[in-house]
Parts: sequence; C-alpha cells; structure tokens
Amino acid sequence: QVQLVESGGGLVQAGGSLRLSCVASGSTFSSNAMGWYRQPPGKERELVAAISSGGRTKYADSVKARFTISRDSAKNTAYLQMNSLTPEDTAVYYCTADRRGYIPLSFTYWGQGTQVTVSP
Repeated sequence: QVQLVESGGGLVQAGGSLRLSCVASGSTFSSNAMGWYRQPPGKERELVAAISSGGRTKYADSVKARFTISRDSAKNTAYLQMNSLTPEDTAVYYCTADRRGYIPLSFTYWGQGTQVTVSP
C-alpha cells in the first residue's frame, strides 16, 4: 500500500514559481517510481514529470525547461519545482507512485490532488 499527500498548490501570478510536495507512506519510498500529472479544467489528464527509482526523469515537452522533479528519500517526499508559470499551467496536480520502480505507462497509486491557479 502507498499513501500520497500533496501540498504546495495555490494562486500565483504569471511568471512566478511554486514547489509542490508529495509525502509518501506505506511502502519503501526509494523503490517506487514517482510522477506528477495534471488535469486542466475541461481537459484530459496528462503526465507532467516522472522519476524512476534509479533517478531517471521524464518531462512533458511543454514543461521541460521550467519544471524539475526530484525526490528526498530521507523525508519520503517527492517535489515538483515549477518556474516561469503561465495560465496554461492552471490545473489540479496529482502525485502518483508505482511499485514497479521504472516509469510506467500508467501509475498505480494517486494522491488527492492540489490546485494550482496561475493568473495573467
């Protein structure tokens, strides 16, 4: 079992930054692949960034130059640093995890989501 709790969302002006956090519990954190998805209003859910148990990362092309995913095993926490935010980044952001360790096509475990709103 893996439980995930996101935090760090909120309202920010365009050009600003936010850092999302995801605290994981219930399994060995270091063995999990971790990821961040987002779902803009009225649109499909999409993968933003992911990191494997070995540290390999993957980013959506739209965020590659602006977002950074990382993990801190000592704190059982994954992060998403988001810089140069635009209104197109407005979405509910979800933390995800998978025990398989590698970045999967679809993650098994999901957090509750945290709202990120970027004003013009």
